[in-house]
Amino acid sequence: METTSQRGIQWFSTCRSRQHYYLAECRDSNRFVVRISFSLSHPLPQLDLTRRWVVNTEKRTYDAIVIGAGQGGSPIAEAFANAQRTTALIERADIAGTCVNTGCTPTKTMIASAAAANWVSRALEYGIEAGPMRVNLMAIRDRKDSLLRSVRAQKRTHLEGIRGLDIYHGEASFVGAKALEVRSPGERSIALTSETIIIDTGSRPSIPPIQGIQDVPTLNSTSIMELTTLPEHLAILGGGAVGVEFAQMFRRFGCTVTLIERSSQLLPQEDPDVAEALSSILSQDGITLRVGFAVKFIEQQGETIRILGAEGNGNLCVLCSHVLIAAGRTPNTDTLDLPRTGIKTMPSGHIEVNDRLETSVPGMLAIGDVTGGAPFTHISYDDYRILRTNMLLGGQASTANRIVSYVVYVDPQLGRVGLSETQATAVGVPYRLAKMPMRHVPRALETDQPRGFLKALVDPDSGCILGASVLGDQGGEIMSMIHVAMLAGLSYEVLRDSPFAHPTYAEGLNSLFSSWVPPAGGTVTRQPRAKTFNCVDREVAGAKHRAFVQSP
Repeated sequence: METTSQRGIQWFSTCRSRQHYYLAECRDSNRFVVRISFSLSHPLPQLDLTRRWVVNTEKRTYDAIVIGAGQGGSPIAEAFANAQRTTALIERADIAGTCVNTGCTPTKTMIASAAAANWVSRALEYGIEAGPMRVNLMAIRDRKDSLLRSVRAQKRTHLEGIRGLDIYHGEASFVGAKALEVRSPGERSIALTSETIIIDTGSRPSIPPIQGIQDVPTLNSTSIMELTTLPEHLAILGGGAVGVEFAQMFRRFGCTVTLIERSSQLLPQEDPDVAEALSSILSQDGITLRVGFAVKFIEQQGETIRILGAEGNGNLCVLCSHVLIAAGRTPNTDTLDLPRTGIKTMPSGHIEVNDRLETSVPGMLAIGDVTGGAPFTHISYDDYRILRTNMLLGGQASTANRIVSYVVYVDPQLGRVGLSETQATAVGVPYRLAKMPMRHVPRALETDQPRGFLKALVDPDSGCILGASVLGDQGGEIMSMIHVAMLAGLSYEVLRDSPFAHPTYAEGLNSLFSSWVPPAGGTVTRQPRAKTFNCVDREVAGAKHRAFVQSP
């Protein structure tokens, strides 16, 4: 090993060559550590630094600090670094946040395996004779883990190669409005300061206050994906998006599944007809539904877990082998010590922000799930776009006119965009309703996927589409076509009269917007409103689309 002293810094060289690059480790008197690579043809003063994990230093000041390397935090940190702003990115777990590590990527990978199992079980319906099916949960998990390792490595390598970006691996907490302490395992604390701090710490699965729950081994949306053997009987507490997705997944893997929801319907944020149709589908799939079931107590007796509660006017007991808690998420703000900053938070712990994602403290912003908005990867990424536009490009972007869409990955999928009927009624927005069963779409009959329906809300004056719910095969893709039409300000007539290719699911939009449902009072009733708008009036249209948009 060679050692070179330069400007009070010790460069500890590994003398390992990778083509014409030289790898080294740098330590100063404060134990600041950084791995670098440089060309042998250049002297040390001209080093082309490629920063890796920064493990320890005394104190540093940056132009911007980002807490959380999620789907919004990572790209905004990159944007600041590329704009020649010194930037620190702090992450206590794995790069890429919930979506890649414990959310979208792993769950949808396992849902794809469940879909394959379903196709095999239905093979005879399509004239295909298949042998006995066996689900290998270990192989399913290995497939999921292989993809995660690949995606994580790709994202980590990309971030580590950005000049001007330092990555700190540790737990961040505030010691003042613009000052942070980062604690890394086995290392002393690091002090960081900046006039611009962006919080993207995300959320984690919640644990409901149920008596006995702390004394019973339970699963959450992360730990259930690490099982190597299938549960004999899985009980799921929570009938939201996470609950219904895992219920159908493990039922298709061959497990007995009971889905428990304390509200009067599954997916409480959806319209009643959507929830009713999905309940019917899950029941057809062999899932036992306990809706309106208020869990009071959980206990373990031997190998059996007893879930006691009230359903209607009587008491009920569910016996199972495993329990999955899918009862919402909690923001990761409890370890930040936010009171030291003056940032205002909600009773839930979420950070209050305005439509520019600014907190109550100038120079401090928050994005993603931690703000209590729609908890979706694409929304977090759009938050990044807003910050980039406003902070680096001199723009005036806002969340105010954002049209929110999402997909619940049951089979058939539920695609949702804009206003639902329930939301429109709650805020006094008049609408015409177009509704049609999926069995009226030729493609759904050809693929033998007729379950579900399509519906859309249309402004009675302008013909602008206000929102849609698509419960059907490829429902997320069909919904996205409607979303594009809404973004472009197109009238529903464009979708009704366009010659979409036959036979496609998109072709069903021709029929949907010719299938009007009269309201209960007969003809369309227009409620009083302050302003009539058309499809290109983005400010008013956006206000209607975002009204009372709740997270699933």
